[in-house]
Amino acid sequence: MKKLIYPFIIALAAFTFFACTSAVGRRGADAGGLSGNIVIYTSIYHDVIESLDWALQRQFPNVRVDFIYGGTGHIRSRVASEIAAGRLGADLLLVAEPSFSLELKEKGVLHSFTSRSAPNLAFDFDENGYWYPVRISNMVLAFNPDLHDRDSLPNSFYDFAHDPNVRGAISMSNPITSGTAKAAITALRDRYGYDFFGALGRQGIAIESSAVALSRLERGEHKIIMVLEESVLRKRQEEMSRLEVIYPVDGTIIIPSPVMVVADKWSASNNTHTAEIVADWFLSQEGQNAIVDGWMHSVRRNFRRIPYDSIPMNRIQLNSMPFNWENSFRERSEILAKFEELVLSR
Repeated sequence: MKKLIYPFIIALAAFTFFACTSAVGRRGADAGGLSGNIVIYTSIYHDVIESLDWALQRQFPNVRVDFIYGGTGHIRSRVASEIAAGRLGADLLLVAEPSFSLELKEKGVLHSFTSRSAPNLAFDFDENGYWYPVRISNMVLAFNPDLHDRDSLPNSFYDFAHDPNVRGAISMSNPITSGTAKAAITALRDRYGYDFFGALGRQGIAIESSAVALSRLERGEHKIIMVLEESVLRKRQEEMSRLEVIYPVDGTIIIPSPVMVVADKWSASNNTHTAEIVADWFLSQEGQNAIVDGWMHSVRRNFRRIPYDSIPMNRIQLNSMPFNWENSFRERSEILAKFEELVLSR
């Protein structure tokens, strides 16, 4: 039987810690003879973790997989503390965006491996095999068609930050805790400069979780929000919501979320062989089906399935915002400090 304990937050030293363990009892033996424990730090939604967990149980019945959940900001803090202590509590990392992978690779924390799925991937991955994209999230805009006409609202990120008609009625997630929000503001900074942050501040943008923002959008408290496509699709399918996605005319922000194997020296279980195979499963047809069931897009070429109520990834790619992940890594502190100064502190 599967047991899932949802996260609780504790304070330890200067860092915010969290814990959520999904302990899965495995039965029988899998064809590869894999066994042992694998701990995964992830920022994927709880219900998607549930789906992935059961799929992993079917594929690897003799491997115990523990998922520990937290936002990317919490994971980053936890990993930094564990690096200082000399060992991580994880064997695999599934985080929001690649800049954290670049950081951990530079620190020597990651294990390189060659994925069997690499030739079939439609998105960039580390040339030395330190990380691979495992899911695609898209940062978009969303509105309530029962209350507003699409043509009366901003249809670009630029207008979202500058249109006076939506001032005081817009929202986004906090980039200090959300990896996808941090990726989005980095792309927007690269495109429009720090003036874009100042414009968001002058718009009186609300900084809140996507769940809160979507609820306020439905009630008419917001006119338009910046949000992940998957959050809207999930609400449409599970709650029959009428909220709609706007793919911005100045480019959807496409965010590939990586999977990484922790090097033996740093890993929780010293089981990199099993961790490699589990990581490879996430990139397989079966693993990607579980990703798409979680309202995210596949990273594989010519993958026929798309998330509920979405559009094909190749159409989204036709108009996407350029992104420099090296900037996102190297300039992280500056970007977040500017966001805090121009948006959070207003």
